[in-house]
Amino acid sequence: MLDLKLIRENPDQVEAALARRHAGFSIREVVDIDQSFRQVQGEMEALNRRNNEISDLFKTGKVQGDEKEKLRSESKELKKRQEEVNEEHRRLEEALQTRLLSIANAPDPSVPDGKDEESNQVVHVWGELPQIESPLHHYELGADLGVFDFERGVKIAQSRFTVLMNWGAKLERALMNFMLDSHSERGYSEVFPPIMVNRKSLIGTGQLPKFEGDFFKCADDELYLVPTAEVPVTNLYRDEVLEEENLPILHCAYTPNFRREAGSAGKDTRGYIRQHQFNKVELVKFTTPESSEAEHEKLTRDAELILEALKLPYRRIILCAGDMGFCAQKCYDLEVWFPAQNKYREISSCSNFGDFQARRANLRYKPAGGGKGRYLHTINGSGLAIGRAMAAILENYQQKDGSVVIPEVLRPYMGGVSEIKPASSGKSQAVSIV
Repeated sequence: MLDLKLIRENPDQVEAALARRHAGFSIREVVDIDQSFRQVQGEMEALNRRNNEISDLFKTGKVQGDEKEKLRSESKELKKRQEEVNEEHRRLEEALQTRLLSIANAPDPSVPDGKDEESNQVVHVWGELPQIESPLHHYELGADLGVFDFERGVKIAQSRFTVLMNWGAKLERALMNFMLDSHSERGYSEVFPPIMVNRKSLIGTGQLPKFEGDFFKCADDELYLVPTAEVPVTNLYRDEVLEEENLPILHCAYTPNFRREAGSAGKDTRGYIRQHQFNKVELVKFTTPESSEAEHEKLTRDAELILEALKLPYRRIILCAGDMGFCAQKCYDLEVWFPAQNKYREISSCSNFGDFQARRANLRYKPAGGGKGRYLHTINGSGLAIGRAMAAILENYQQKDGSVVIPEVLRPYMGGVSEIKPASSGKSQAVSIV
């Protein structure tokens, strides 16, 4: 949520910043509602003062005769007007809050201009692209290896749900454990949060009310399945005041994630890229405004180190203002190479939200030198999307005979297995290190 004081004092500056998003966000309605709200608030306070003055006069016992009747009549009119003004105040306050919650974050000045992904900029590229003759798609390899069962996933649930079988399930688990262990070694404290959250939590991180309908909601409770671990982890400290000396706070968390993928009809309908349920390790940071830029760079680098350890070619992209997510003020995407598609695909988004989420979730810290509490800055990114990492491994490590080599860093998590081979039984078989 944007700072209302900033909007009041610099409406043209905020409007110009939001215009860079090319998404039709405007703060003019906020300014108009806020002016009306403050006028009504002023009248409400004046009515309360006058009502208290009359009450104090009656307490003196010195009011008599016609003056007493006059004050009683005035008090009656005051109470009637107070009811009207209080209702108007409530209505305007609700309208103001609703409007503020619907406006995106303002892009950081360092974010490039642009309307869509065509204006995103490559920051750097890492790794050599594998030379594979006629590479197979991950879903073709996975079917031959018996690690994906798409048909039974549909039978059990619906399309875009997948069953991982045999070594597919083991590889997914190995990736999860490797990622969590790696981030823990770099100072992230591991969290295993609930995978169901309340509406207030989704509002706090910016998913609601903007993206109502994008999530799976329980029929009998005001609870939602998490779209990302960012939601429960960021809300760990909602409505709390942290101590500056304890900052930055770094958390990593594994959760299954659930998204309806509204608006993605026809996109990645085959394979393990765009699922309604998928696993992910998330990185979340809470920091001071002064250190948030540096912490954003460090978090992005931590996600990159996972790709480098897996020896998967990737590139870092800085998103232009028009392609950033609703809450981000600056965002890097990490894209991993997929040989069969002959292109890079997103595997992580690392965003600095500034104080945007902190204002929504009331996340504050107490400065070490004393003084008024300040809003935290929040940062998060995937470290990484596990399913996409598996798909990238299948494609980049595929061999001519249809087998797939396991990255060295994962072998200890796979019981020493170095390669998965297709078998005539339709189940994958593993080859251990000799």
